[in-house]
Amino acid sequence: MFTDRRIERHQLPYFLKVFNSVTDKPIGFLGNLSEDGLMLISQLPIMVGADFNLRLKIPMDGHCQQVIDLNACCLWCHEDATPHHYDAGFSLQRAPPEYEQLVEALKQYFSFQSLPASA
Repeated sequence: MFTDRRIERHQLPYFLKVFNSVTDKPIGFLGNLSEDGLMLISQLPIMVGADFNLRLKIPMDGHCQQVIDLNACCLWCHEDATPHHYDAGFSLQRAPPEYEQLVEALKQYFSFQSLPASA
């Protein structure tokens, strides 16, 4: 049986928590993201059609973190494959430049672009 991998896997060391930016309480974890929205994985269902103030805390070098506040509307919510968890899709309203930089950085990190050959 063939078991050698041809593509390196990238494991994230942890899940990125998403917070309520008003209360700074965690409301779930980032499932995925795009330029226009994100998916949240939560232990409680999210109200569809409601606007939310979300906060991402991006770890930086040392013990610093970058805070990105987002205004988003929940477009859909359904039960996740994992019991007692829910997936919710959000549309972002006026995402800040820091969010766009995060999306681009993650695209670069998880892309399968070939690396330049070393001399």
